[in-house]
Amino acid sequence: MHPGARTEIDFSGPLELLVATILSAQSTDRQVNLVTKELFKKYRTAADYAAAKTEELERDIHSTGFFRAKSRLIQGAARMLQDDFGGEVPRTMEELTRLPGVARKTANIVLTGAFGIVEGMAVDTHVGRVSRRLGLSKCEDPAKIEQDLLRFFPKESWARATSLLVFHGRYLCKAKKPECGRCLLKRECPSSCV
Repeated sequence: MHPGARTEIDFSGPLELLVATILSAQSTDRQVNLVTKELFKKYRTAADYAAAKTEELERDIHSTGFFRAKSRLIQGAARMLQDDFGGEVPRTMEELTRLPGVARKTANIVLTGAFGIVEGMAVDTHVGRVSRRLGLSKCEDPAKIEQDLLRFFPKESWARATSLLVFHGRYLCKAKKPECGRCLLKRECPSSCV
């Protein structure tokens, strides 16, 4: 159903993916990509984000929503990258989740997308919804959903399964109007309206 499933965030390195993923909270990948097209030209290093005037960074990311909180998180993460990691994005779950604005979802996205390191599955709203509808999890908490998914899928498929669940939730198994009639899983899905 989703042969081209992949991250839809445009990035060219770990720092860009980290920033874009923080910006993606309560926003769309399309909007984030519009903002980061110019943002990534202006801010190229963790030091650039850390040294930015807060008001200016807020203006630069305003259209992604929650711009004050996101600006605070990006600058906090950038400062920690400078102080604790030599300006580089770390390559472990433990270190990434120390950064402001980075929980397991963001850490999984950065580890997998930027470094090819698969430690888990990123559970966003789409993955959570599809997992519950398909009966893969009964939980609401993303950490518990992730644990259910990690038990269900073999480790070698975690990265691909994450992308497929995101795409399925974004383009077919939508929150308000799921398109069950077009879904190849409709016979197996306990939530199918067909």
